[in-house]
Amino acid sequence: MPLMLSVLASSSSANCIFVASDTTAILVDAGLSLRRLEERLAALGQGVERLQGICLSHEHSDHISGVPVLCRRHGLPVYANSGTIEGARRAWKDFEPVWRVFETGRPFAIGDLSIEPFAVPHDAYDPVGFVIGAGGARVGIATDMGMPTTLIRERLRGCHGLVVESNHDERMLRDSERPWALKQRILGRQGHLSNRHAAEMVADIAGPCLRCVVLAHVSSECNDPGVAIGEMRVSLEARGRRDVQIAVAAEDGAAVWRFTGETTEAVAAG
Repeated sequence: MPLMLSVLASSSSANCIFVASDTTAILVDAGLSLRRLEERLAALGQGVERLQGICLSHEHSDHISGVPVLCRRHGLPVYANSGTIEGARRAWKDFEPVWRVFETGRPFAIGDLSIEPFAVPHDAYDPVGFVIGAGGARVGIATDMGMPTTLIRERLRGCHGLVVESNHDERMLRDSERPWALKQRILGRQGHLSNRHAAEMVADIAGPCLRCVVLAHVSSECNDPGVAIGEMRVSLEARGRRDVQIAVAAEDGAAVWRFTGETTEAVAAG
């Protein structure tokens, strides 16, 4: 049973990830408009009607802004912890979806997908990453975090595919014209992960089954895809891992990866 992964959007304005087995399909976050979501799913040969739920990592607008329209039109349940629910309610005010409350650190299931939420440091109410599995394959998702904690490393270790934040090049960020307070927030322990820290973390946890790393939330102003990929590649190759595919998640979606527990094979397409 292949596990399908596609980053439909990854930027400071919209984030959305599609994960599916043969029988179950979900979104991790939904910062896209319904029209754009439908277009990007159609490009994968998928439809909104396949979706069985939305899992929220945290309540920032670039991760939840598409939820109200999507849920009103299609009645999807929304999976989140109590902290994220509190933050989302403050943002939406006049909208209340069908909530499915999970506890950070306690696995749950949607169809045949096993989902393990784990805590990440970010400036939100109770932000999480996810490890999602089916048929022996596992993908880890951690797209907004200020630092790679021991817990994050342990949860992501053993995954076949990773979607991890590689937000900025530290020099480019410091040299940018962004306000100093914003730079401090991004560089802080609850901000966003740099290329260097992302590369060090992935190289440290790269087990024999890891086949693909997708770099997410790559800043268009304070980063460069080639720089981000290059730093990740150097770090992995220093550990003897020249076989791992490395890609940058496009802002408008594109690639698809499929994993199986037996072969741990990842194929990029689209």
